[in-house]
Amino acid sequence: VPAGRLPPLSGRVYGRRWLVLLLFSLLGFAQGLVWNTWGPIQNSARLAFGFSGWDIALLVFWGPIGFAPCFFFMWLMDKKGLRVTVLLTSSLMVLGAGLRCVPVSDLEIRKKLIHGGQLLNGLAGPTVMNAAPFLSTTWFSPDERATATAIASLLNYLGSAAAFLVGPLVVPPPNSTAQPSNTQHIKDRIEAVLYAEFGMVSLIFSAALAYFPSRPPFPPSVAAASQRLSYRRSFCRLLSNFRFLMIALAYAIPLGVFSGWSGVLDLILTPIHVSQVDAGWIGFWSIVGGCVVGIAMARFADFIRGMLKFILLLLLSGATLASTWFTLTCLTTVTHLPLTTATLYTSCILLGIFLNSSVPIFFELFVETVYPVPEGISCGVVTFLSNVFMGVLLFFLTFYHTEFSWFNWCLPGSCLLSLLLILCFRESYDRLYLDVVVSV
Repeated sequence: VPAGRLPPLSGRVYGRRWLVLLLFSLLGFAQGLVWNTWGPIQNSARLAFGFSGWDIALLVFWGPIGFAPCFFFMWLMDKKGLRVTVLLTSSLMVLGAGLRCVPVSDLEIRKKLIHGGQLLNGLAGPTVMNAAPFLSTTWFSPDERATATAIASLLNYLGSAAAFLVGPLVVPPPNSTAQPSNTQHIKDRIEAVLYAEFGMVSLIFSAALAYFPSRPPFPPSVAAASQRLSYRRSFCRLLSNFRFLMIALAYAIPLGVFSGWSGVLDLILTPIHVSQVDAGWIGFWSIVGGCVVGIAMARFADFIRGMLKFILLLLLSGATLASTWFTLTCLTTVTHLPLTTATLYTSCILLGIFLNSSVPIFFELFVETVYPVPEGISCGVVTFLSNVFMGVLLFFLTFYHTEFSWFNWCLPGSCLLSLLLILCFRESYDRLYLDVVVSV
């Protein structure tokens, strides 16, 4: 670049960054919506398509299985940039959503197509969950990065929340008679949901194909313009960094457990006589609350820098208390705590708020701790670990799906372990130091 065209050392931001953030956030929203299609309507899906409890658990399980090629997407993002990665991801989502809509009369073939579609949608997970810090560093200034990371990462969770709302409101629950006319009506309503999701994913893909640049003409900060470690050296740095491994486990264990738990929330609440609609509203408000608080916390972190560890301690303490309350409430024969709709709503919503709002704070702390490792690689490793824990949990659920007290106890145990790890963690802000000191 000719010397006369060099931007100021402090960087330059472009108004189009908000359009890029919007497209990426909508992609994450759609991926979460498609992934969580079946859990909130599992009773209706059993009747309409002949799904078993094992099928419902497996449909959720395709999400963590889709993270198997996570390292490929991390390499693609590092070498080819955001545009190529986003277009590949969105094309997989279009194909997956389309497979679920193929009108086949044979239920066995139809079930296989639905499972295949869920797997393809799961393959989009590594990008929509890992790329948020990379996008915020590439397009946003240092005083906007945490906010952009929060919006880009939490819209995926908001999509999962929308599934809790859309599914039970559009698809009626099965009645006790299970008449053929009722079964066909339920199946038609599920088909309407699948077609609507396919249309939404196709529209987002078309918009990204029309406009989604990899990077701005000039970087927005010194850190965005700085040289990063290579793909191989980044992994060596991560695996040898004990502090990074501590916070990686602090993120992966509770978020993995919570993601698996929320994906089959209707299955867990059914034995305690909570309706499909109530379970949907509980899941919806718990994730929406987490998204709102998460964006607010990220904005606070942008204004008052160097407070990431303190914020995480507050959030994980609240998550530990809320998950313990929910677990003890479900043990009515032992604790005799009141089991009401109000207590279930309150405990689940608080748990979702505390855990989901911690995601962007964790992401920013990962990047600050291991800089100059590329953002996509560091966050890709931790989300891969999170999905490993979720996959292990759902794997056991496919065998032990008749009683869920063990599943509920995993929540407070994982939150407490994460809290202890964060307490022992020594924070540092290497990327922020570079931006502040070198820019000045």
